[in-house]
Amino acid sequence: MVSMMLPSTMPVRRMPVRRMPVRRMPVRRMLVRRSRARITALALAVVALSACNTEQGRNERRDIHQQDMGAVRAILRQDIERAMGGTRVAAGRFSRGFLVEDPARREREIRSVLMQLRNPRRTQAIPGLMTTPVSFIAAVGTDGRVIARDIEPDPMRGFDLGQAVPVVRQALAGEGGYALSEIPSLEEDGLPSVTIVFAEPALHDGEVVGVIAAGLPLWRITQQMSRQLQLDNSDQVARGELVWALFLRGDEQHYHGEFPPDLRELIPSAQIRAQGLADSPGGFTGEVQQYGRWYGYGVLPIPTLGDDVTVILFRSDPV
Repeated sequence: MVSMMLPSTMPVRRMPVRRMPVRRMPVRRMLVRRSRARITALALAVVALSACNTEQGRNERRDIHQQDMGAVRAILRQDIERAMGGTRVAAGRFSRGFLVEDPARREREIRSVLMQLRNPRRTQAIPGLMTTPVSFIAAVGTDGRVIARDIEPDPMRGFDLGQAVPVVRQALAGEGGYALSEIPSLEEDGLPSVTIVFAEPALHDGEVVGVIAAGLPLWRITQQMSRQLQLDNSDQVARGELVWALFLRGDEQHYHGEFPPDLRELIPSAQIRAQGLADSPGGFTGEVQQYGRWYGYGVLPIPTLGDDVTVILFRSDPV
């Protein structure tokens, strides 16, 4: 093999390195491109939101069925268990108080103790009554009339609760329990209060000497339900999602003052509720539109309170 060698004296020629000019993008063009990127991202977000809107309440129906209905059942069950247990404990404490002979002293002492049953700073406080949104706790004499309740001035003093509420008459006969009741208003032309009344007999030597009764109005339960559901979904609520609950007894609406008036117009009709519960006795869901916004709703029967008692649930994604 012949190898060719360059003479050592031959100079090596170096090629000059040419520097390529760096092209700088004008600031204005860079800003335009960035703006286009932002617009594209915004457009994608709008498309995603539009896709959510095309669901037309189906996502909300799913959440009502999978989450809210179970949560509402648990809240109501817990309220009933706590209120019933608390009323039973209170009845056991008052057996001697009902035996005080002087009426004025008996009323004064009973009211004093009643007012402490929901005060967490008092040793006489009963947890089941503190954690349940009951509206009253009352001591009822063997004649069915209220001796005192847990507030002063006392609007229920002397009221014949035994005549007005069957479950109180039942307790006077020795059998405690609870039932949805209608308590007449103590104000002229006032509407009756639809309330779950809990009643337990106070016994002395095996004899009924009085009854302790507590009341839990439907509107207070719906307030508790709505607030708990909103708390459970606080992230979504912060973004504008709506979550509400309301009680129906027949067509009567029972709700608290914060409930949005517009939502009351979306309650499904009696015909729709009857047909839906005939097809699905455990409850059903649907969707409805108002002012361009889609809502999911749920109808949940509460047979423990009555054949015509239902909870209506609403959900809507942020607009």
